[in-house]
Amino acid sequence: MNSLLNEQQLIERIFSHIDNKTTDLGDTVWQEPVASYLSEERFESEIALLRRKPVAFCPSAMLLENGSYVARKAAGTPLLVVRGEDGEVRAFINGCRHRGMPVASDSGCARSFVCPYHAWTYGLDGQLRHIPGHSGFPGVELQNNGLVEVGALEKGGLVYVNQSGPIDPSMLENTPDFFTGGQQFFDQSEYNDEANWKLLAETTMEGYHIKSLHKQSFYPYGLDNITVVENFGSNSRVIFPFRRIDKLRDVEPQSRRLDGMVTSVYQLFPNVTISVLSKHSTMTVFEPLSPSLTQMLIYRVTNNTSDGSSIDVEEAKRDAVFVKAAGFDEDREAACGIQGTLGTNANSHLTFGYFEKAIVHFHKNLAEHLAIQ
Repeated sequence: MNSLLNEQQLIERIFSHIDNKTTDLGDTVWQEPVASYLSEERFESEIALLRRKPVAFCPSAMLLENGSYVARKAAGTPLLVVRGEDGEVRAFINGCRHRGMPVASDSGCARSFVCPYHAWTYGLDGQLRHIPGHSGFPGVELQNNGLVEVGALEKGGLVYVNQSGPIDPSMLENTPDFFTGGQQFFDQSEYNDEANWKLLAETTMEGYHIKSLHKQSFYPYGLDNITVVENFGSNSRVIFPFRRIDKLRDVEPQSRRLDGMVTSVYQLFPNVTISVLSKHSTMTVFEPLSPSLTQMLIYRVTNNTSDGSSIDVEEAKRDAVFVKAAGFDEDREAACGIQGTLGTNANSHLTFGYFEKAIVHFHKNLAEHLAIQ
């Protein structure tokens, strides 16, 4: 991404902020009506947006082998993403063409998909292969009743899905490459929180709250309200430095590396974040279930070291435990607490200032995309 700072530029920007007690600032104060977090009509508009845009669905590392698949709901639609016998990734609506029963669940590896209701069988390419008692369904031809396909495309270690049609590669030209073939998928988590999806996503986009909300968890290791924030396309990158980055001052500039010195959080518009941490990276999907209920899906992969070798899985697991302890649950609790006040007369709107540049960028883009539906 030519628009993003490189590693050396980031380090210099961070040192400048530390030395001058500054941070990257926006230039706009944004007021978002509380109705945006409560309205059923707004919720339906956001679901429609998620269905018509390419949205990251899962890491490619979850689909290493032909036949490997991930089945889950995205924007309320049951989807099945599978790597075919030809190595290509495809996405389908996860509903049997007989009576609509999902033909797969969770994730795994299969040679075919057999509907658990009546055993109609589909190939990895979605084609209907077998109907038990086919003679009882005159006029129902195998070639015309495959699973309904939707758009899918792999880029930079992620699988993107577009429920409204094929994905042109130009649609993803503003998205960096995140993961490589050497990184291993090792864990996933799901959380259902009583908060609007935007409230949960907003917790990942600013460092203004670190000292106050994470005083005993993340703040002992991180810096309060010192971030580098870059917007690119509809997306943003927020860099959160660790205190230990000061060790790089004694290293020759051309030899400095950010590995383990920062957390980089990419907000992939609309509802996905990629967080590159010390030993592992996470892909978090904020799936809206209702105006006040969100399912958070978190997929974890190992990081590579600066020499290209993969971090040991056990090291990555220990890193994941640390990250959860260092403020993750506090962010979720904050979002749920805010949701509880929105139906009162406490605020007519939520205010985002200069320290919350990435959130302002997010809401501007969301408003623009919803306006053209």
